[in-house]
Amino acid sequence: MTNSIFRKEIQERIGEIKEADILVGIPSYNNARTIGHVVRAVQAGFAKYFPDKKCVLVNSDGGSTDNTMEIVRETAIEDFESVLIRHKLDMFKLATPYHGIPGKGSAFRTIFEIADALSVKGCAVVDSDLRSITPEWVELLLKPVIESDFDYVAPLYHRHKYDGTITNSIVYPLTRALYGKRIRQPIGGDFGFSGRLAKFYLTKDVWETDVARFGIDIWMTTTAIANNFKVCQSFLGAKIHDPKDPGADLSAMLYQVVSATFDLMETYAYLWKNIKASDPVPAFGFQYAVGLEPVSVNLDRMLERFRLGARELKDIWKEILPQEIISFLDNAAGLKKEDFNIPAEVWVEIIYGFAVAAHKKKMNREHLLKSLTPLYIGRTASFVIEAWNSDAQEVEKKIERLCMVFEEKKTILIERWD
Repeated sequence: MTNSIFRKEIQERIGEIKEADILVGIPSYNNARTIGHVVRAVQAGFAKYFPDKKCVLVNSDGGSTDNTMEIVRETAIEDFESVLIRHKLDMFKLATPYHGIPGKGSAFRTIFEIADALSVKGCAVVDSDLRSITPEWVELLLKPVIESDFDYVAPLYHRHKYDGTITNSIVYPLTRALYGKRIRQPIGGDFGFSGRLAKFYLTKDVWETDVARFGIDIWMTTTAIANNFKVCQSFLGAKIHDPKDPGADLSAMLYQVVSATFDLMETYAYLWKNIKASDPVPAFGFQYAVGLEPVSVNLDRMLERFRLGARELKDIWKEILPQEIISFLDNAAGLKKEDFNIPAEVWVEIIYGFAVAAHKKKMNREHLLKSLTPLYIGRTASFVIEAWNSDAQEVEKKIERLCMVFEEKKTILIERWD
């Protein structure tokens, strides 16, 4: 691995630090409003939970124009006693613009490179817009790596029942059915990982692809599972950042995440075809109930977008989906709100149908995946209606049932794939 991608001052800082035990990376782009809080939480986490370790905080920035990097450099905990810590610690801070394709993956690559250059044992990355991060997150993402020899620590959060709908309806059930591990938040954004896994990530030739732009979270999770690294998850409490209405324009994010997930299906087809069921993974952290910010939904608008899709995209869907599913969708478009429902069995057929169509290159990838948006919005509307009076536990049971349908129908995917 060459460090030629680093600017001279970063190379010099790495030379000064030489080696470190722990590194936490914060990718950023114009996050001046929130990043100071994240930096303070990480520093307090270092001091409180790893006082005897040499710790490094790295801000990998995408060219912010709002003083994000200056805030990182200047932010410090003035009074360690205020967070019940009696001592200063061996801690270093690096803020650097990353190089390569603009995107979160390129930011992570810089973090992996610095981790590798410093031979760290444990690393974590956390989002720069988190309002709910606490010093405990640093412990929960790193202790399983440092003390229990895990290579990958996925986050477990409580989220509002209408937040994270792409994860709940597609990414979690699909990756669980494919790779056989129940990692609940495979695209959570906040992860812990070993230095050895960071080094492995750097050997993969993906840094000029969409992984560098937007597919990094699902790529990291899938790569860790598929290559037999030791995986677990840690309960972090609530994930509170700027929430989005699940019926608003999520088509770009949906396209990005599903596209990256389908790409990985090609890479690891030899593996997932032989996996029959799924297993839980070890979970750390004390689970407790948390107050969550409400997520507003506009059901009428969601149903209208589904109906519009059913009118305008039917010819595309006919190329991808079995006739009985097309007939079902036709009928659903005519239903009143209170009767509207896209059940789990239909939804799983839709996702597997799209995966096979992408694999067989039935049409332009972007046209194909963009035509999934109204179907996803319809399924989300159906879920909102179904879960209207459900508490968090009941919602989790519904998601568990969806996962089981993905697992049961996987044979259909394998038959059609080949």
